[in-house]
Amino acid sequence: MPSIGVIGEYDPGNETHVATDDALGHSALRLGTQVDVEWVSTADVGDAADRLGSFEGLLIAPGSPYRSQDGALAAITHARTEGVPLLGTCGGFQHLVIEIARNVAGIAGAQHAESHPDAPQLMVTPLVCSLVGEVMAVEVREGTRAGSAYGEASVTERYYCRFGLNPTYVDDLVAAGLQVSGTDQDGEVRIVELADHPFFLGTLFVPQARSTIIHPHPLVTAFVEAAKAG
Repeated sequence: MPSIGVIGEYDPGNETHVATDDALGHSALRLGTQVDVEWVSTADVGDAADRLGSFEGLLIAPGSPYRSQDGALAAITHARTEGVPLLGTCGGFQHLVIEIARNVAGIAGAQHAESHPDAPQLMVTPLVCSLVGEVMAVEVREGTRAGSAYGEASVTERYYCRFGLNPTYVDDLVAAGLQVSGTDQDGEVRIVELADHPFFLGTLFVPQARSTIIHPHPLVTAFVEAAKAG
């Protein structure tokens, strides 16, 4: 039974948080297992190796700004460097690209416009149009982990965000090894992953919101399967 740490401040009134717990259960059932889920506030991450070392998978939850940006980034660094399967959705996606920018691409000042709007190197910036409540098509690239999980080239997903990856930095992130595996109809980045990691994937949309017990979300299922594999 894989143990999953969900990094974020749980709010029972946040539908994406409730959907996260439900989606993990749906996928575990599909895989013939159970999943032990524990929410960890970003403010409680502390020494990530000590606090998060017992988890076989980490999910960086929707719902930024987080109580501690440093805590969220430390959890992502821990997953990346220790080979722990990680799925980041919405705010998790946004902080995943900041972590890669800072610690792999060498963009030390990479920041999030929501919390640091005057920073000179804004990796995450306001979307031209808010995607809160939008359901939109995502084009998934063949030969990627996302492509393998979906098994189809075009999918429809639900968004809850007002911020996304600054297109100015996409080439820098790709050069650092981050793979773009999904885009919208305008070519804007919607899914990223690391190919040389057991499972390290971020989505700007919230796949958990589309999961049901009959149809578990394929990305969540792939994440739980990776955590189960250890």
